[in-house]
Amino acid sequence: MKQKKIKRGEFLQKAGELNSKIYHVKSGLLRSYSIDAKGKEHIFMFAPEGWVIADSCPPEVQTNLFIDALEDSIVIIREKDIQSEQKNVQPLVNRLLVLQKRVIMLMSASAIERYEHFIETYPGIAQRVPQKMIASYLGITPEALSNVKRKRITNK
Repeated sequence: MKQKKIKRGEFLQKAGELNSKIYHVKSGLLRSYSIDAKGKEHIFMFAPEGWVIADSCPPEVQTNLFIDALEDSIVIIREKDIQSEQKNVQPLVNRLLVLQKRVIMLMSASAIERYEHFIETYPGIAQRVPQKMIASYLGITPEALSNVKRKRITNK
């Protein structure tokens, strides 16, 4: 386990690497994402202060996700092993719950419902990241996100 300062834009992991780690965010903001064959980014999750972010693959398998810093950050880096993960059960359980709910919502919820869930799950992040990243996370275009936000304001 070691602590590391990460500059905005710096990668902690790139897709295809081995020996993925678990990153606990002490301060700042990280994201994980994939890039499809057309070069489009698909944000998997954000990790603000107090959150854990990692690729789900075992250390000996190539990673699927890029993990980078959206803000200057301080992270605690842990090797992926059973003992380390058992010590950090609650952050991992929180991560799994968020991901499970997100997958279900992507399958069944409207764009406005997904945005509402994003705001509840990540309070304050909407002001910290570009709108195109929020749209990517929600699985919609930036234009559709603008429409969702406009409808949300007019319906209140």
